[in-house]
Amino acid sequence: MFVLLLAPPLMSASAPFALPTAPPASVDASDSMWDSRPFVDGRKTCIGGAVEAWSGPSEEVTSPVFDARTGKRLVIGQLATMGEVDAVRAVEASAAAWDRGQGAWPQMSLAERIERVEGAVAALKERRDEIVNVLMWEIAKNSADAAAEFDRTVAFIGKTIETLRRLDEESAGWRVVSGVMAFVRRAAVGVMMLLGPYNYPFNETYAALIPALLMGNVVLMKIPNVGGLAHVLTFEVWAEALPKGTLSFISGSGRATVPPVMRTGLVDVLGFIGGSKAGDAILKEHPAPHRLKAFLQLDAKNLGVVAPDADLDVAVGQCVVGSTSYNGQRCTAIKLILVHHSIADEFVRRLASAVAALPRGLPWEEGVLITPLPEPKKPAYLAELVGDAVAKGARVVNEGGGTLAGALMTPAVVFPVSREMRLWHEEQFGPVIPVGVYRDEAEVVEYVRSSPFGQQAALFTQSTDAAAPLIDALSTSVGRINLNTQCGRSPDELPFSGRRSSALGTMSVSEALRVFSTETVVAGKAAQEPNRRLAKELPSSSAFMRALADTPYRDEL
Repeated sequence: MFVLLLAPPLMSASAPFALPTAPPASVDASDSMWDSRPFVDGRKTCIGGAVEAWSGPSEEVTSPVFDARTGKRLVIGQLATMGEVDAVRAVEASAAAWDRGQGAWPQMSLAERIERVEGAVAALKERRDEIVNVLMWEIAKNSADAAAEFDRTVAFIGKTIETLRRLDEESAGWRVVSGVMAFVRRAAVGVMMLLGPYNYPFNETYAALIPALLMGNVVLMKIPNVGGLAHVLTFEVWAEALPKGTLSFISGSGRATVPPVMRTGLVDVLGFIGGSKAGDAILKEHPAPHRLKAFLQLDAKNLGVVAPDADLDVAVGQCVVGSTSYNGQRCTAIKLILVHHSIADEFVRRLASAVAALPRGLPWEEGVLITPLPEPKKPAYLAELVGDAVAKGARVVNEGGGTLAGALMTPAVVFPVSREMRLWHEEQFGPVIPVGVYRDEAEVVEYVRSSPFGQQAALFTQSTDAAAPLIDALSTSVGRINLNTQCGRSPDELPFSGRRSSALGTMSVSEALRVFSTETVVAGKAAQEPNRRLAKELPSSSAFMRALADTPYRDEL
């Protein structure tokens, strides 16, 4: 069991700031989990339906858990370092599989595509324990969260297929409008370039991948450099389940691989989950942006507002969970708390106490909630943000806050944060909890007005009079307003949207199916006898028009 040493007494605001340190969170051969550490050999490619050995350059993949013998991050795998030539080869293979919409996958019936995806899911379930173990070691999700990510992904796929069946049953069929008979069904857009995140490499990525595949798109996935090993474990599954080239993968530097792919003009759909600056840079590389359909989930600086009448037990509890779940490495995390001045001292005291009590350690230790940070450069960035705030008058107010034990950082509650500080504006995406004070609701509205982001907010109040004006202000500024609860995405049936630089497009089990498809209409004059005969015969002869269910389509003819 890793034991975290408490930090020395907190420094005053006038003292030079440096994060306190403790021995790295590490393991050695005596640890019960030592023999479970993975090694995923990602020196292979999956392009055009063929999984092949890679003889080019590769990079070691390390865990944020340190090796006690060496004092360095444990090596747990390797990834192929592809370059421009290989990335272009991959997108050309995807374009060949799409074949201007005439490829095997887009021409397959919807029922057949569902069957193929369900077969892949069954095969992935057989590798569940291996994938969960890799998630735990590579991105330091605690054992419960790593398992939940896989299981939630499988559940999401099931819900998506169920929703697709329902939507198809409700919408497909012949109807007559102004004497015109019409059959409307959604179909694929084309070749999709998909870039998923490191923090939810399975769940978030598959939330875009699966709907895109079901609708008939061909997908080229860029594996994240951190969190990519879980995808390597799926190469053979997808290559066997889908027609040649339907899903290909590239790995290596994003800057070396993604721009050349976009510059080919072969990409029809961009699915990107990451930072807005990177998203803008990728979009600009496409030679015909007018025909590029984009789905983007981007930055967020979600605000928590604690009103003077808030139930402090609820507010503190939800702010702790909302800001520290998976170390705050979630786009949906609460990333700034504004608390009314009349209750600020009591709220901060309770918040600091609750954060200090959070169990910290290695991902597999029972009850652990705070785990090491997978991004090697993240601790230094967080130290900059905290140092900037301290230099400008804030303090780290929780015992041990900010202590670095290798890649393991004790969450730091920073108070009081103001607009002059970087923490007021920048998305920290880690275990730093900035708290500011407001005196009037106009200050909260001004923060919302001035923010470049607009994903979510959380309001903690028991008063309709307090909630109503803030809801009105937030309704045109964010995608979701949470009442007396943390920010979040679930349940998957609800729209997950954002405004400004936080999102382009809406995610849910139904919206994703629409995002990655477009309507196709078969139409003719209803009064013409040949058309009436065709309307009855085509659904059993055309793969595109074939019904999913045994029951016949709606027929208004």
